[in-house]
Amino acid sequence: MEIVKPPAFYMIIIRKATKEDIRALTVLFDLYRVYYHQPSDIAAAEKFLLQRMEKEESVVFVAERDQQLVGFTQLYPIFSSVSLQRTWLLNDLYVHASVRKQGVAAQLLEAARVHGVATNSKWLLLQTQNDNYSAQSVYEKNGWKKMTDYFYELPLTGQ
Repeated sequence: MEIVKPPAFYMIIIRKATKEDIRALTVLFDLYRVYYHQPSDIAAAEKFLLQRMEKEESVVFVAERDQQLVGFTQLYPIFSSVSLQRTWLLNDLYVHASVRKQGVAAQLLEAARVHGVATNSKWLLLQTQNDNYSAQSVYEKNGWKKMTDYFYELPLTGQ
């Protein structure tokens, strides 16, 4: 009997990025920046990511398929004075074109949510372009609430 291997999109692993991921992560980060009309600059992108990791100024989750990074999300800590709690700004979310529409973004958003709950955070926030309808659809399908044309919020339960 032949064993049928499931499609590759079932084999996505979401995990926290480490310095060992920096080269592959830099390539995705550069593609993300180019998407937002910035010039490609691998050296600057790598330096930026390394600084965030070394100074513990952000948390990056990566999506891995067949030992290749195919997506990431980067969270920055912020604080709510009113609620006296930490919150997180989901500043970056990118999925390589080769694996889009396969649930990778939803898995990265879930990793961000779990991290927010684990760090006793009040909510997650994100900003997107007003005309990025595909991203907005993903956010809304995953429980994010539109606050304004550009901002979304994900309240975390039990807070």
